[in-house]
Amino acid sequence: MQINGSVAVVTGASGGIGRATAHALAERGCQVVVTSRRAESLDDVVRECEERGAEALAVPADVTDADALDSVARAADEHFGALDIWVNNAAVTAFGPIEEVPLDVQRRVLEVNVFGYLHGARAALPYLRERPQGALVNVSSVVGVATQPYAGAYVMSKFADRALSGVLRQELRLRDAKHVKVCSVLPAAIDTPLFAQAANFTRHRVTPLKPVYRPQRVARSIVRAIQVPRGELVSGTAGHSLALLARLLRMPTERLMALMVRRQHFSDDQATEPSRGNLFEPAPESGSVDGGWRS
Repeated sequence: MQINGSVAVVTGASGGIGRATAHALAERGCQVVVTSRRAESLDDVVRECEERGAEALAVPADVTDADALDSVARAADEHFGALDIWVNNAAVTAFGPIEEVPLDVQRRVLEVNVFGYLHGARAALPYLRERPQGALVNVSSVVGVATQPYAGAYVMSKFADRALSGVLRQELRLRDAKHVKVCSVLPAAIDTPLFAQAANFTRHRVTPLKPVYRPQRVARSIVRAIQVPRGELVSGTAGHSLALLARLLRMPTERLMALMVRRQHFSDDQATEPSRGNLFEPAPESGSVDGGWRS
């Protein structure tokens, strides 16, 4: 698929993978519509895209509001005259045992990560079907293949995002709309603000599992998934190994992930109070591409 001259919507674009993806698409001549809950950060992303030579438009929206995402798609079509690419990326997470994380917190994770993607797909598909070529990318995770403890709602949501991609591919084929390609991109541990902004009920500071990859690496994977469509694309060498292990040796991989999470994911010497993070309110700080974990 030709990216230069296309129009793309990126959700969760105020920081992390979404912001890096907006930059990557802009560098390749794509007109970009960026959306998230943080309007101020989106203005910065628009400026950064314009510095890369692309036109950009900010349309703030909460992905849990289906009508708001319909408005984002309509704004892209009205402003640029088309909508060719939609990247579902907005996500939140919560850490803690299933029995201890409040149900409203777990429900919110599912609302953002699953219904947010569903809302995005429903908003985008009527426009994508009308284009000669279209692409819908769902940013899942390698934990959508290999489960991990203490992030139950997030893990469930990433399995669901992969399932959504499969269902959409089937339905588009049956509706003679095979020109619309649907891909799941599965990142490994990525250096984004997600971990610092997560809800946390473990009473320990969360740190990403090593190795930690740069968000720009995932952005390049998303670009490749658009240019040369495939059903799934893992981003990060460690993610490839883990996904392969999970498919071949499910139970040993579960034991391995449990051990890795216990040893690496939580700091024993830095206690924290229970927090709902950015689940119900956007983080107060301005967005950034990376979370500072690699440094």
